[in-house]
Amino acid sequence: MLPQGGRTGRHGVEAGKLDPMESNPKSLSSTIALLFGDALRSVTVLGVTVLGVTALRITALGITALSLVFPSSTVAEAPVQVGLENFVAQPDSPWKGKRLGLVAHSASVGRDGRHAIDLLRKKGFKLVRVFSPEHGLRGQAAAGQAVPSGRDPATGLPVVSLYGVHKRPQPADLEGLDALLFDLQGAGVRFYTYVSTLIYCLEAAAEANLELVVLDRPNPLGGNRIEGPVSAPRDMEPASFVNLAPGPLVHGLTLGEMAKLVNSTLPTKARLTVVPMKGWQRSMIWKDTGLLWVPPSPNLTTANTALVYPGTALLEATNVSEGRGTDYPFQLLGAPWLERSAIHPSKFRLTAAGFNLQGASFQPEPSPAALEPKHAGKPCLGLRVIVVNGTTAEPYRLGLRLVQWFSKHTGFAWLREGQALTRLLGTPKVYDALAKGTSIGEILAADEADHMAWRKQRKAFLLYE
Repeated sequence: MLPQGGRTGRHGVEAGKLDPMESNPKSLSSTIALLFGDALRSVTVLGVTVLGVTALRITALGITALSLVFPSSTVAEAPVQVGLENFVAQPDSPWKGKRLGLVAHSASVGRDGRHAIDLLRKKGFKLVRVFSPEHGLRGQAAAGQAVPSGRDPATGLPVVSLYGVHKRPQPADLEGLDALLFDLQGAGVRFYTYVSTLIYCLEAAAEANLELVVLDRPNPLGGNRIEGPVSAPRDMEPASFVNLAPGPLVHGLTLGEMAKLVNSTLPTKARLTVVPMKGWQRSMIWKDTGLLWVPPSPNLTTANTALVYPGTALLEATNVSEGRGTDYPFQLLGAPWLERSAIHPSKFRLTAAGFNLQGASFQPEPSPAALEPKHAGKPCLGLRVIVVNGTTAEPYRLGLRLVQWFSKHTGFAWLREGQALTRLLGTPKVYDALAKGTSIGEILAADEADHMAWRKQRKAFLLYE
């Protein structure tokens, strides 16, 4: 017998226990609900209305046969207006008539769901080139999958991949541009690569003497949450694409704020403009913004996934499945070698503030979002993580507890003898501490001084209260 959650098939757990934002995406209507949540009122597919009546075409996900409607009250009541909307709303914009490049992806949308490309062109901005990060312009490539440059079939615009041959814009890529716009939705955690793409764009713009305009977006974890270690000195752990950003693992900055802070440290400063949001406050997590959640990558499917990600992604450094290849990536965790008794209610004692942990069984399968998931085709036993209080949740603490719990069971192994965790976190100290049996409390306490220093360092660059 399993703790509440149960088994219902290869990909997921008991549908009757799922949150509204986490409906089983095997049906079209639930897929759309998964992407857009309660704001959705109508879906029209190939002329057939599924949930409502009229529809506003959305091109952000590259789905030409799909149209959506969002009630005007939802848009009007959303307390947060993102930088993109403020940028296009300027009546006498200094960027009108200039040749603009745009770094964008699937989540580069306004409150009504329209993509940045469409909004900019409709408002008369001269967009001549698009740059795409990891996962591509339409957010469909799997993690780590190289994305080629080419042309966007929806608009005909040239697309320069920043996750292919190069991760940094090359001088030739920036030739002929008057400014580079940056409009990516980050995840608030260092190893989510869009913050590294931002840093590379900042450095490239500085070298080219090109203006970089960051269109700011919410940190889905909020602006007060700070967790995890800072990166080790570069002579101890070299810089990589998952540890470029300064500060703790969960840094508590928007990408606009991060750009200001990083720019202050560059030997040659970029000509940087940050277009701030309106209405965002540091205490807000995503559900407080009133904004649509459009997945910025294939496996960050909901705002709740973003809340667990900084912790459950630590299992990527182990032989435990982190849920890739299932309907609930980063929320289903397990392995074929875990004994059923480990999650029996009489023995299962793992708890974490802000989260509910349930026993689960699942079977990862290859998909476009996960080409080679761990334990593909093998039944797994493990846990499902459900967010019950996103404001008080501590995802990094959760991640450490999960790693520690799984490590006590026969069959557990670190990937690359712990080097995978060191690369992911940018420091060897966490693996060393876990290997020695150091308590989670001691591991967290060791970061407190760095957190205090970071709060002081970042203070001058904060844009929001």
